Amino acid sequence: MHYSVVAVGKAKGTPFADDLDHYAKLLTRYARVDVIEVADDEALLRRIPERAFVCLLDSRGRTASSEAFSEWVEERRQGGLDVCFVIGGAFGIELPRAHHKLSFGPMTLPHMLARVVLLEQLYRAHKILANEPYHH
Repeated sequence: MHYSVVAVGKAKGTPFADDLDHYAKLLTRYARVDVIEVADDEALLRRIPERAFVCLLDSRGRTASSEAFSEWVEERRQGGLDVCFVIGGAFGIELPRAHHKLSFGPMTLPHMLARVVLLEQLYRAHKILANEPYHH
């Protein structure tokens, strides 16, 4: 499985950088993860892979429990498409070509924190799917 996380903003030098590195490293056991950092929304749109299943992180998207998210991940894996998660900047982004909109809840999160939550939940999803301890 290959994930792309295309996100506005640079993590280096932020309080979230270590957490992002930590979860990206843990995920390498289960999938390839490329975090692509861009300067603005225009650059973000250019970096979305052509043939990927596109999932936009958006507070107005669908919420899911960790178990339901792991099922969603498995459906994407069975579908054979790479998944591209898109995280806009501080004001979000409209993305009509998104196949799915995912929300971590009705609260607005800083986009760097949303990136950490995404990587952690992907790791958790793979642990759930592998029936390995971590989830509780």
